[in-house]
Formats: sequence, structure tokens, C-alpha cells
Amino acid sequence: MTAMSTGAGSIGATEITQRLAAICGPSFARFAGAADEVAGRLARWVAVPGGPRAAAEVLRLAARHDLSVVPRGAGTKIDWGAAPARVDIMLDTGRLAGVGHRPAASPVVEVGAGTPLRAVQATLERTGRRLALDPPSPGATLGGVLAADESGPLRHRHGTACEQLVGLRWLDADGELVSAGRSAAELAGAAPPVGLDLGRLLCGSQGGLGVLVSATLRAHTLPPSRVWVTRPVWSPLEVHDLIRAVLAADLDPAAVELDLPAAGSPPRPPAAPAAGATSGPGGRPMSAAEASARANHPAMAGRRAAPPPPRGSAGELAVLLEGGRSEVAERAERLLALLGGTASLAPDAPAWWRRYPFAPGDTALRVEAPAADLHAAVYALRDAAGAPLSVRGSAGLGVVHAALPGSLPVDRVAGILAAVRGVLLTRRGRCVVVAAPPAVRREIDVWGEAAVIPRLREAKEHLDPHRRLAPGRLPGGL
Repeated sequence: MTAMSTGAGSIGATEITQRLAAICGPSFARFAGAADEVAGRLARWVAVPGGPRAAAEVLRLAARHDLSVVPRGAGTKIDWGAAPARVDIMLDTGRLAGVGHRPAASPVVEVGAGTPLRAVQATLERTGRRLALDPPSPGATLGGVLAADESGPLRHRHGTACEQLVGLRWLDADGELVSAGRSAAELAGAAPPVGLDLGRLLCGSQGGLGVLVSATLRAHTLPPSRVWVTRPVWSPLEVHDLIRAVLAADLDPAAVELDLPAAGSPPRPPAAPAAGATSGPGGRPMSAAEASARANHPAMAGRRAAPPPPRGSAGELAVLLEGGRSEVAERAERLLALLGGTASLAPDAPAWWRRYPFAPGDTALRVEAPAADLHAAVYALRDAAGAPLSVRGSAGLGVVHAALPGSLPVDRVAGILAAVRGVLLTRRGRCVVVAAPPAVRREIDVWGEAAVIPRLREAKEHLDPHRRLAPGRLPGGL
């Protein structure tokens, strides 16, 4: 085996594998395989440490040999964001898992970063509680939700996972454990947490500032009653007027979601693979094994292409009401009257609820704008694309996702982004490319304007001055 060329001196790749195995256990360290990639960048090794101390040792090993480290949870969003400059060690957090044991009446819960969120919810449900988190990614870990700053419909009432943090623990690039706020064991009374400003910068950092170890969040009592009130909608302007009326009516909705399909246009043919979409890392042809691994990767779960809507079909506005049975019934009755005769009541969510509108191979966008200006952003997106596009998300907050066909040429995608970002710039909004085919990702700026870059640069210099953690994943190429 030849010596490594990325700062590891005379140590060989096999010896790195052996040292990782000594830290994590023989079954939990290996050379990377076809599915071990981050936004198209293939890793060299995969390490699955058994706890925070082992994870710290992996980071110290990486520091000694100038190896980059990228954390991975369940991998449901591993293709989101910018590709890292290199991925030497993929640090899998699957064994940094568990739910802290606390009394059933405890207002908080401490959760290991590698714990699947659905496992957390199942544990809490046994005591009549829940986390007010419902991201669309099936199987996502809590750490992955925080690292990607992913949110679901309940964000409308409860805020993002980052906003619900009470405490956070993570490892910096040198393997030092950093704590912010308070852990569940330390929290007493209702005193506000302190020192979380730095920790909250890790939300959305895609592993570029630290390896999350655990998070402490508020636990909420399960609502006795939940109902969805839905109404057909036909245009962004109609949605704008309806949402204004809903938010002004003092109905305390838990979520206000929109599904606006690409109605009125003929069903598009299956997208031809974008340039690079059937290529492996470095542009080489992808083998059958690699193609199968990518197709079955957790990142593809929940993003299967849905059948196109019938020509001229309507979209749907859905409002979730939660609370006591009698007061939910009263609010639902008022909301039905407000939305008019086409509105209906259901005990279950619409089929599109908590699902992204983009499929594998699409260029996925997240559009953020003040709710009052969201319709202008959607119209700008449609005008730039030259056709209606599927839009779905938390319209009550002005945060929605949209899908551009993966077959669009890179210059067309760039032109659409420029037009939409120009409209949003004057409305205090932004458009982020969540995921994209490799050829698109290489040529466009996935982040756009990011006012937080100076703070991220300062945090990067403090926590990872040698840029070993997910280099290039943060806005500004940090």
C-alpha cells in the first residue's frame, strides 16, 4: 500500500483503517463503499465510534494526519448543500444514540445526536409527550435534522429544532467536547438557557463546525385532538389572501401548509439524466453496484417521483389545529366558515403533508420570504422557469420548496436562480439550492446571499481553524 498523499506522512491507508478499528472496534471501521459519498464526493474511510470519547479519538487521529472529517447521521440529507472539498473520514454517528431517562413530567429531554427522530417520538409517546419536530425526511436522526436545519409543518407554532434547543454538546475539530446551554440533567426551573449563540451556529452547518454529540430540547404534552382543515386553491395570489385571513382570525394554527402542483401544464416526460447524474465521483462512469447503492440510499427515501396531477387540477391549502377536543372543534368550525363552502375537515393529514415536492435528480430549491411576499416569489419562479412548478411547504411562514427538472441545462438553472434571487433580494428573502445533479452543483452558488457568513467565518476560525471538518460545505466555501 502506498503512503497517503494528504498530509498523513509515511502512514499508509491500511494503517489508518487499523487505527480506526482500534478506536471504534473491528466491525465499525472500514474503507468507504459506493454509497459513502457526501453531495457526490466519495469518502475514503467510514468510522462508527461507540460514544463521544471514541468520536473524539477519531477526530484526534484525523488532526494528527491532516485528514478531513464529515459527520453522517442516517444519510437522509447527505446529498444536500455544497459538496465538500474532500472527505477522508466519514464519521457515522449511529452509535451516538439514546434518549436520556427523565421523569415523565420533565419539560425537557436529552437525545443522542445519532438517535432516529421517530425512535425519540416513540419513546416519548409512552409518557404522553413528544418533540414538536416533524421533518419530512424518513428515518432522519436528531443530529441530521439539526445539522441540515430541517423543519416540518410544526415549525409554524413551535419554531425550528434549533430554536427549540435548551442545550447542545458537540466535539470540535481537535476532539474537545464543547457544551452550550444546559443538559437535561443540569436544567432546573424555567431559567432561560445561556451560551447557546455559538451552538446554534451548528444548525445548518452540515457538520462544518463540529460533530454533534447530544441535544436537549423541550418536550411537549401530546395534544388530545388534531384536525386538518383543507381548501382547494388555484393561484399564489389566492393563497396569499387566504393565509392573511387565517392568520388574522386568532385561530392559533399549529401549521399552515401549501401544496401547489404544476397544474395546467402537460405532464413532463421522464427527466433525462443530467450531465454527471450517472457518473461516479470524479466523473467516471458509475458501475451497476454504485447505481444500485445510490438508488437505495437513505437520501432517496421519501423523494420518489409522484404521478403528475391531472391537467387543471387545484392545489390545496391545509391548516392543522391542535389542542383540547372542544376548543379544537370550535376553532375548526370558525375556520371552515372563514374558508368557505369548498373547505373540508378531516382527522388525517393530506397525502402530500410532510413530503418534499422534488424527486431524485431534480434541482431542489428552498424559497424563504416574508409570508406577505411569498406569492411574488412563486410568481417570479414560474416566470423565470417559463412554466408552473411544483411548490410545497410552510406558506404560513413563507418557507416553501420547489423542484426544477433535472434535465434543465445548467445555464437555465443559473438564469432561474438569478431571476428569483433578484426578486427576493428586495423582499428580505433568499433562495437556496437544497440538492442538485452534480453538473448543476459544480457550476452554481447553492447558497446565494448569506448574511451569516461573517459569523460563520468567526466560528470556523474558533472551532476548526485548520478547516478539517467538512471543508467547503458552509456558505462562502468555508
